[in-house]
Amino acid sequence: MASKLARGCRSLRRAGHLQHAALLENRRVTTTSFVRQAADSSPALHYYVIYDSAGVPEGLLAEEFLLAADYSSAGLVSGGWSRSEGRWRDASATSRRLRLDAALRKRVTPVGRTTAAAFYRDLCGADLPDEPALRACFGAPPAQPPSALRLSGSEPRPGFRETRVYRILFADELSPDGLAALSEAWQMPVTGDLAEPEVRILGAVRRQVSGDAFRWDLRRVAAGAAWGLDVTCDLLGDRDEAVGVLLRGLTTQMRQQGMIPVTVDRFR
Repeated sequence: MASKLARGCRSLRRAGHLQHAALLENRRVTTTSFVRQAADSSPALHYYVIYDSAGVPEGLLAEEFLLAADYSSAGLVSGGWSRSEGRWRDASATSRRLRLDAALRKRVTPVGRTTAAAFYRDLCGADLPDEPALRACFGAPPAQPPSALRLSGSEPRPGFRETRVYRILFADELSPDGLAALSEAWQMPVTGDLAEPEVRILGAVRRQVSGDAFRWDLRRVAAGAAWGLDVTCDLLGDRDEAVGVLLRGLTTQMRQQGMIPVTVDRFR
């Protein structure tokens, strides 16, 4: 069993410690009106592999962000599985610690469901439970949060019906390779030096979709201890589904570079 774990660890940690494999997978933050996502064929959960101090896979963490109707965060629920316990259980405490403990983050790799399922099969010889079954071991959703704090004026930008401003906050350090990958994926010119801690904004992206305008800035927060995507959405019509699609997609791309999503706050 030990040799099997070692082989699995070596093979799955090749090519950038699972991040290359993660690029091939489709992951998204769940969109709900403060309820868990209804039945859906695509994965809604975020998965993480947790290693022990020797670099051997120790367990899995599955998380789900609960989002309000405007796609801002309304809570985080999770479940975990470990080799030592051999069962799934509520992992809310682990999820909270992951956002606060840099040492723990060094032992955690974000992955998609396909990679998580391969790990699970290697570790215990069984198929990864489907997402409804995993949700059954999650703790109770958090209490309804207070209304979002609006830090700027509510008037839309001229020519649009509504303007929204969000920040997607991430824990961990962005690597030079991660910045290069984001720059390529977003066709984003890098406007600052990652090695200079006083440089706050590393790049900005603009997109136009069916009359709606979107912009996001990649921002260093707390001297690099955290990173944020400041996302401005100028909406022309009454529908806002594109906002949720964009926020989910950006979160996925940041996770592919090893970043841990913390929250999605709306400021306007």
